[in-house]
Amino acid sequence: MTTLLVIAKEPRPGRVKTRLTPPFTPQEAAALAEAALVDTLRAVAATPARRRVLVLDGVPGPWLPPGFDVVPQCAGGLDERLAAAFAGCDGPALLIGMDTPQVTPALLTVDFADCDAYFGPAEDGGFWALGLARPDPELLRGVPMSTPTTGAVQHERLVMAGLRVRELPRLRDVDTARDAEAVAASAPDSRFAAELGRLGVAAGR
Repeated sequence: MTTLLVIAKEPRPGRVKTRLTPPFTPQEAAALAEAALVDTLRAVAATPARRRVLVLDGVPGPWLPPGFDVVPQCAGGLDERLAAAFAGCDGPALLIGMDTPQVTPALLTVDFADCDAYFGPAEDGGFWALGLARPDPELLRGVPMSTPTTGAVQHERLVMAGLRVRELPRLRDVDTARDAEAVAASAPDSRFAAELGRLGVAAGR
């Protein structure tokens, strides 16, 4: 069975979702980040898994449900932190971030029986999910992160390693206010959508 990894930041004002400010305040951006994290962790908690791990920059809060192991993120760039997350796994693993609150257990239920890797592209050119049947940190180290070509480079790295790659549906990350509106519309019953609606009404947006 697969280990599910969530790499995330503690939702503290000024440290998360800074591209949402403006139009949102740092406190509002942190509230949206927490809502996105809650939705993500709930989806992971509802997905069959060998182990569920939160790879966290910060400290856990009341938003963390039971059933998760919490490990700290290592130092270094995002490629190093992702590589370290996979290095802690001794079997098949699927890693996601906290920026896709629309994710569902169905999307996270993967089977490596006829493939070596899963790749979930993001609309901004990155990726929202990466799964490896045999976690190898070197598949991530050196991949330029947070660029419009990050996803293409990471996918090419998998292919050049000779892995059979299965692609997951393309999802939209929450980075900007426009992203937030689009993602909330795609998951109207989510905690994220409710929080965005609450903040919009409170601010008269």
